[in-house]
Amino acid sequence: MIMNFRKYSVLILILSLFNIYAQENQLIKANEDFERFAYVDARKIYQKVAKNGYSSPDLYQKLGDSYYFNGELEEAVKWYESLVNEYEDEIEAEYLFRYAQSLKSAKRYVEADKVMEKFYMQTGNDQRANSFMTTRDYLKFIDMQSGKFQLLKLSVNSEHSDYAPSFNHHGDLIFASSRNSRNMTKTVHEWNEMPFLDLFYSKMNIDGDLSPPKKIRGGINTRFHESSSTFSKDGKTMYFTRNNFTKRKVKMDSTGTILLKIYKAKLKGSQWTDIEELPFNGEEYSVAHPALSADGTKLYFASDMPGSRGQSDIYEIDIYEDGSFGVPRNLGDQINTEGRETFPYISDSGVLYFSSDGHTGLGGLDVFVAVQEDGYFSLPYNVGRPINSPEDDFSFVVNETTRMGYFSSNRNGGKGNDDIYSFKQTEELITKCKQFIKGTVTDKETRERMGDAAVILLDENNDEITRTLTNEDGEYSLDVECNKSYILQAKQIAYAPTETVFTTNSSLGEENEYPLELERGGLEEKEVEEGNDLAAVLELEVIYFDLDKANIRPDAEVELQKIIEALREYPRLRINVRSHTDSRGKDKYNMMLSEKRAQSTVNYIIEQGGISSERVSGKGYGETELLNKCSNGIKCSKEEHQKNRRSEFIIIR
Repeated sequence: MIMNFRKYSVLILILSLFNIYAQENQLIKANEDFERFAYVDARKIYQKVAKNGYSSPDLYQKLGDSYYFNGELEEAVKWYESLVNEYEDEIEAEYLFRYAQSLKSAKRYVEADKVMEKFYMQTGNDQRANSFMTTRDYLKFIDMQSGKFQLLKLSVNSEHSDYAPSFNHHGDLIFASSRNSRNMTKTVHEWNEMPFLDLFYSKMNIDGDLSPPKKIRGGINTRFHESSSTFSKDGKTMYFTRNNFTKRKVKMDSTGTILLKIYKAKLKGSQWTDIEELPFNGEEYSVAHPALSADGTKLYFASDMPGSRGQSDIYEIDIYEDGSFGVPRNLGDQINTEGRETFPYISDSGVLYFSSDGHTGLGGLDVFVAVQEDGYFSLPYNVGRPINSPEDDFSFVVNETTRMGYFSSNRNGGKGNDDIYSFKQTEELITKCKQFIKGTVTDKETRERMGDAAVILLDENNDEITRTLTNEDGEYSLDVECNKSYILQAKQIAYAPTETVFTTNSSLGEENEYPLELERGGLEEKEVEEGNDLAAVLELEVIYFDLDKANIRPDAEVELQKIIEALREYPRLRINVRSHTDSRGKDKYNMMLSEKRAQSTVNYIIEQGGISSERVSGKGYGETELLNKCSNGIKCSKEEHQKNRRSEFIIIR
């Protein structure tokens, strides 16, 4: 019995070792398939191994990835969940991000947010993590943005993959499709076991319907992938994406992967010909999904070329008059993240639409919009539902004149793997982030609310942006932009100014409260009262006029600017300009001259300072209020008479 038991034990050991060896061989084969992006082939082997009870971080990662990179995010959840639950301490942070994205596709947003919090804790400086942390109410924003498009039925979809819609110069629909046709003998692609893509066109009829799709004529379509096209305004030039297939030869990178490149073609008659590869393509990176600017001077595209921030970034490149190209420019951190930014489209007005899984969205690839500001693209905004869904939504194009357009999605309810959806835009999108600040201004000692206090908003360089007055309850409110630093000041006559510094986040519509307290001091230390001369309070030089003149002298302008600044800082301040003359000349003439001087001073303050006319009044007093003995008939020096040719700024409130 002991011998038989030993033999039996040895037999079990041999069978176990054989089983492990067989599984390892299967994994080697699966890994080879995975590395060349044959995800479906690899998945079958991985699933068999997992079913046999074998598990490891690598196995779960690749099973999850085999679904994730095929856009089947809901299916990826199971494997990423096992990975995180069993091996959380052994996995890269990137898998937390993919898990969160997959959970979103299953509409498990609360769980997804918790995973993103862990992702943030592990990465810290990852732009995707920071974006999530500063837009925790992203679902609220997406709800605000949603409902601005009406989806329409489209008859051109097949049971296979249909995507990458674009317009030619006639407004016809051009798109990529892996549909089988009578003459199709193209190979099935290992990535997802779908036929390779060709470019098709469908003409727009007078009644707005699309004709049955036909293949693009000429030498565009080959036995490999062709997709995502863009056309010049005259319709004679096309840029399109194709596998690295030139002169009837396919090329691979150093890992054996066939990459993507952008090609250019010319229309001759009804045939596309003269196909040439663009010079900025590479043999070790992909360049794809071209989008031409309205004037034809810039080409936008997606690439993972050296210098890219993420898995794919969006670039732009200049097209010169002679047809040559400049140097590709990465659109930068505002647009690109560590994730996937792809399928750019630039509208006739220069608005950028693109798809991303790095910016916060509903799951998978979402469509985002960014506008140009001073030559740069703004912070992008999710375009909301129904364009975006928990699945992959991409290749968005729109005609801004008709407000009609197309996009692609692999969402549930479609006819095939990827489908093209038509839409009509019904409302303008939110493309600029605004927030609100509010608060009360109070007396620090008495806690009383202060009406008519000036609240001034300045930028980080201390330049004034806007100002307002508190209402009778001491309340104020101002609009501010997202992701900016500001200085907020409060001022009131008889109080020392106060200020606070704050920085807004990227959460649209957020409201923040900044109470401001004023303490007696500053100008009020001089015990300002009604009837005081503001010029004396501010210790200004006396405003003098030349003999027999009413115009403002250059030296007077300097002092008047100080008066203007005081009026700006203290909105409740009201003054009465009182102008005087010396005693030389007739009394009636002097009264008329002083009136002119008063009006000249008032006009200067109103026109040069932008001060309301309700706050500045004036009156001439002639020689009725002399400051010295120099009245009629008294002999005085020029300097003594000069002292009487003056203006005063009497505080009346």
